[in-house]
Amino acid sequence: MNSTSDNSCNNKESGTSKSKSDDGVCDVNDRLNNMSTADNGDVSVCANCGKESDDVNNICNKCKLVKYCNAACKKKHRSKHKKQCEEHLRLAAEHAAELHDEELFKQPPLLHEDCPICFLRMPTLASGRRYYNCCGKVLCSGCVYAPVYDNQGNKVDNKKCPYCRTPWPSSDKEIVRRYKNRMKAGDANAMFNLGTYYGDGLYGLPQDHTKAFELRHRAGELGFAAANTQIGFSYENGRGVEIDRKKANHYYELAAMTGEVGARYSLGGMEFREGNIDRALKHLMIGV
Repeated sequence: MNSTSDNSCNNKESGTSKSKSDDGVCDVNDRLNNMSTADNGDVSVCANCGKESDDVNNICNKCKLVKYCNAACKKKHRSKHKKQCEEHLRLAAEHAAELHDEELFKQPPLLHEDCPICFLRMPTLASGRRYYNCCGKVLCSGCVYAPVYDNQGNKVDNKKCPYCRTPWPSSDKEIVRRYKNRMKAGDANAMFNLGTYYGDGLYGLPQDHTKAFELRHRAGELGFAAANTQIGFSYENGRGVEIDRKKANHYYELAAMTGEVGARYSLGGMEFREGNIDRALKHLMIGV
């Protein structure tokens, strides 16, 4: 069944030069020995009794590497397979952690698109931009506060959206109505903002942390980074949900990998409190 791999290992022993990858293959063969699940053509082999058949399809539930012809063979081989199975799971977990850290600590993409009016890069700070609930656009503060003049060159008191020219809302009810309309259009920014208003009890809305968490979760599912940061904050501090530091870390990481600076700062703080200074500094440097 493993004649090709065995021959390569024998050639190595006889002095034939091999690459490092060949050495790794031989090492794996030595460690797994009788645990191979390689197919002989279309025929599988039971790791316990050596039976070759198309019916050998009862695999190990943990490592998914070893096949058996029946449950009895699986049970009988369990003690022999346990060490190798646990080793495989450990190596797989280490590899997954390495891939995760590679994704977590790479330079994140730009969080915001350019301003749709001046086409300049959107400022990083929240004070440098504003969301408008009439059209759902995010504009830079330069365009928000730019003076508006009439045809005679006189400065006018402009109380309209700089983008769609819709007048500003005149009441709290109108503000909430516009946000709900934007929500129906699938606007994640509107969902997040309305969740914030429920969380703080603003614009005539009752303070409801559970409702706020639900809206932020919907926004996060649509890829809104700030929503995932707030979900992480909720889990870390028990706002509307039970405290769960593991889930808090998960949502902070989701937000950080899409460029959310606040999430990076939170991750840095969590790692620092755990004594992982190097990881904390990585998060803070990326945030900077």
